[in-house]
Amino acid sequence: MKTLVTGGAGFLGSNLCDRLLKDGHKVICVDNLLTGSLDNIKDLKDNPNFKFINHDVTLPLSLPQNSLDAIFHLASPASPNKNSPKSYHALAFETMLVNTTGTWNMCELALQVGAKLLFSSTSESYGDPLEHPQKEEYRGNVSTTGPRSVYEAKRFGETIVSAFTRSRGLEGKIIRIFNTYGPRMALDDGRVVIEFVQAGLKNHPFPIFGDGTQTRSFCYVDDLIDGILLTMEKGKLGEIYNLGNPGEFTILELAEVVKKVTNSTSEIELKEPLPTDDPLMRCPDITKAKTQLGWEPHITLEEGLKKLIDYLKS
Repeated sequence: MKTLVTGGAGFLGSNLCDRLLKDGHKVICVDNLLTGSLDNIKDLKDNPNFKFINHDVTLPLSLPQNSLDAIFHLASPASPNKNSPKSYHALAFETMLVNTTGTWNMCELALQVGAKLLFSSTSESYGDPLEHPQKEEYRGNVSTTGPRSVYEAKRFGETIVSAFTRSRGLEGKIIRIFNTYGPRMALDDGRVVIEFVQAGLKNHPFPIFGDGTQTRSFCYVDDLIDGILLTMEKGKLGEIYNLGNPGEFTILELAEVVKKVTNSTSEIELKEPLPTDDPLMRCPDITKAKTQLGWEPHITLEEGLKKLIDYLKS
C-alpha cells in the first residue's frame, strides 16, 4: 500500500510511519516541523520505502494520479498545556488552519489521487462532557470561545471530511483520539503523563491542577496505532470511531502509578485551580470500535509507563 502521513515527524505520526514500514508499505511523511522533529524519523531516512517532504498542508500539495492508496491526516499541534511552546494555545492560528484548510487540502488530494483518507480528530470534540463515558453519537458540551476552543477546529475538520464523503465521493473515515502516551513524546510537551514521569524520575513533586479528582484514560501508542490501521482497513465510510483506553484514572491515581513504577519519593503538589474549560471527566465508550473493527487496547497503564520510562532512560 502507498501511504501518506501528515504530521509524520510528530509523536503519533512517526510511530505510525514506523508501523507502516514494518508492515511492508511505502510511506511519504509530510511535516512542516512546527511541532514535529527530524529526530523522530532519523532511523527511517535510509529506508527505500520512506520519503520525507517538508511541507505545510495548509498549502495545496500535488502528487501524481494513483500515487497513493491511503492518507492518514494527523498533522496538528495537540498539547493542551498552555505553558508548552508546542501547545495549541501557543499555536492557536496554526492549529485552526491545519485542521480546517489543511483538512480540506488533504480531502482534495485524496480525490485527485484516488486515495482513502483517515482524519484524526479528538476527544476534545466532547468538551467537558455531560455524558459518561462518551459515545460517538454524543454531541458534546463545548465552548466555542474559551481558551481551548481553537482545538475545536477539529470539529470543523470532521464536518469537512463528512461533507466530502457524502457529496464528492471521498472514502473518508474519522477517529477521535483520547489521551495517548509513549515513546517520542516531546519532553516539553506539557501533557500530564510525560510531566509526571519526568517528575517521578527526578523525585520532583507531581504538579496537579485542581484537586486531582478529574479523570482521564491513557492509551499506549502501540495500541492506538493498531486502532488507526484497523479503522483505515475496516472502518465504514463517513463513520467516527473513538480510539482510547476505557480504563479511567483520576489524576491523583495516575500520580500514584507513576510513583510506583519510577520508585519515586515524589509528593503531590496542588497548584492553581483547573484551567478554564478543563474537562472533569474524560473516558471513551469503545463499543463501536470493538464491534466494527475488532479493536481494543491491551497494554495496561503500568506496562505502558514502564515502556515509556525504558525509552526515556535509553
